[in-house]
Amino acid sequence: MVLTLDALACRNYEVSSQKEWLLPNGIGGYAMGTASGANTRRYHGHLVAATDPPAHRMVLLANIEAFVQTDASPIGISCNQYQGAIFPEGYLALESFSVGRFAEWTFAGSSWRIRKTLQVHEGENAVTLRYENTGPKALGLTLRPLVCHKFYHHNFRTQEGYPDRLEFPVDASILEHQGVLLAMNHPGAQRVPTNGWYFRFESMRELERGLDPRDDLYCPCELRYELAPGESAILTAADFRGAAPVPLPLSEPKVGSSLRETLSFAAEKFLVHGKNRTSILAGYPWFTDWGRDTMIALPGICLHTGRTDVARQILLDYIGAMRRGLIPNRFVEEGQDPEYNTVDATLWMAQAIWATLQKEWQDDFARRAFEALQSVRDWHLRGTDYGIEVDPADGLVRQGQDGVQLTWMDAKIGDWVVTPRNGKPIEIQALWVNLNRILEKLAERLGEDPTPARTTAEHAEAHFEAKFWRDSLGFYLDCADPDDASLRPNQVLAMSLPFSPMNPDHARQALSVVSTELLTEVGLRTLGPREPSYRGRYQGSLSELDSAYHQGTVWPWLLGPYATALVKLTGDRAEAKRVLRSAREMLTEYGLMGIGEVYDGDKPRRAGGCPFQAWSVAEILRAWVEDAGGN
Repeated sequence: MVLTLDALACRNYEVSSQKEWLLPNGIGGYAMGTASGANTRRYHGHLVAATDPPAHRMVLLANIEAFVQTDASPIGISCNQYQGAIFPEGYLALESFSVGRFAEWTFAGSSWRIRKTLQVHEGENAVTLRYENTGPKALGLTLRPLVCHKFYHHNFRTQEGYPDRLEFPVDASILEHQGVLLAMNHPGAQRVPTNGWYFRFESMRELERGLDPRDDLYCPCELRYELAPGESAILTAADFRGAAPVPLPLSEPKVGSSLRETLSFAAEKFLVHGKNRTSILAGYPWFTDWGRDTMIALPGICLHTGRTDVARQILLDYIGAMRRGLIPNRFVEEGQDPEYNTVDATLWMAQAIWATLQKEWQDDFARRAFEALQSVRDWHLRGTDYGIEVDPADGLVRQGQDGVQLTWMDAKIGDWVVTPRNGKPIEIQALWVNLNRILEKLAERLGEDPTPARTTAEHAEAHFEAKFWRDSLGFYLDCADPDDASLRPNQVLAMSLPFSPMNPDHARQALSVVSTELLTEVGLRTLGPREPSYRGRYQGSLSELDSAYHQGTVWPWLLGPYATALVKLTGDRAEAKRVLRSAREMLTEYGLMGIGEVYDGDKPRRAGGCPFQAWSVAEILRAWVEDAGGN
């Protein structure tokens, strides 16, 4: 799959600097940047290494400054944004940019033409860069690697004594700092060791978020080449010595008419194989693997891309990390112990298990999953961490602890949980019923007693409607005990589950309200626009972003459950297909070959947050296949 931008888009800096590309290496590392060539986030870089796969990442090779020399003055074919200036302005010579399995820039002038390609190495922290003279005349090429050693959430400043070690063996330049290696192989280059600092690079996306936007970068040497027509300069960069360049694929198909094929290609980016687990990264560039996101995304990422074996492995790895009936909320980037502050991730795991077994039954896996879900049920009945326990009076799950966010609406500013949802959130009750009905089905298939799970489900089902339905509203409460009548999309999650406790007539009525008030062309609003706390713009500083995160901001992933609920309750597959088809535009307007995390609640709806979000791609893909019957 290849997506291409033409010269008109490339040479418009406002456009090309906001189109982001991503090439992951399958272990948590990646290369990422913009079509313009400028790094607009602190997270961007040609080599961002997963030094402790998959969660801990470091930016090593941030960018390469490049100049072409013909008969005239040197011409910059790279792009960097500094405070108040762009230099070089390589985007002005950019004829096209494309991204698929690799990234490709084509630059051209009146008498020269050069193609830059960047590939990541699958399964290792390494990249191959090529600069090929595709023009009719010989030309000179000068490359200046811009490097650093920084944790990817941080900024990098000039520092005395950096790097700890610098070596210049034949055809290579090697830096080591705080035990992390950066080895650059550059055969055929004339190396000039003019090392020094470049100051005040500015990342405009960080500036928009109210964060420190500035980095300094170090240049260890200058590399000079004379390239005849057809010749290439090849540079590899890795966090180990001796990385060999990888060959370019002979060809890649263009993005075609099949939305399923395009979404499947986009889904590959999120699968990672770390040292201790196989998982799904929630998003690039800054998310690690979150339990909730992994379980929601698993059917789309794995089951509808022919990776049922990978789905089983992910589930078994999470089952192995269970503690007191809970799977981790997220695996942390620094330190060893995962965080378990989630009420829904474990319940979503039951649904992921069910979907996996529906796709392909395997006895050993089914037995292991059944035992794990029995443990989950037992812990919820007796009570586990963060106040998560079943209320014996109505069989529903209550949860909540001051200062802790436990549902997917998890924004927190200091000690303030923006959307606390303490008590009994509606989707948690549906997920709880769903888990017990799945346990019942598995028990029957495995020759175990289904009665305990059936009894638990029936108890909760008997109280669900009375707790959550209000005729006066025409939709369901978002939370009960204490009651919260805010119009939110969480009731759609409850509708979409295979074993939903909802009354179908009530659910159809509520879905109609959701369709009118929450549905947009790019997802569902997280709060009704008539609600007093509604925020229609996702913009401003990090605290402003977090305060709007679930207060009206649109989330694309919710189109998946919406489409499922629509087909389940009305049978309207044509409308489901119409709703999901907007993914075509979303795949090209923010993260190229990806779908972003969020959009504004109000028009014009600008994309924001993480530009490559796993469940945005996964849930649209799942629903496109299962509910819309799309190709």
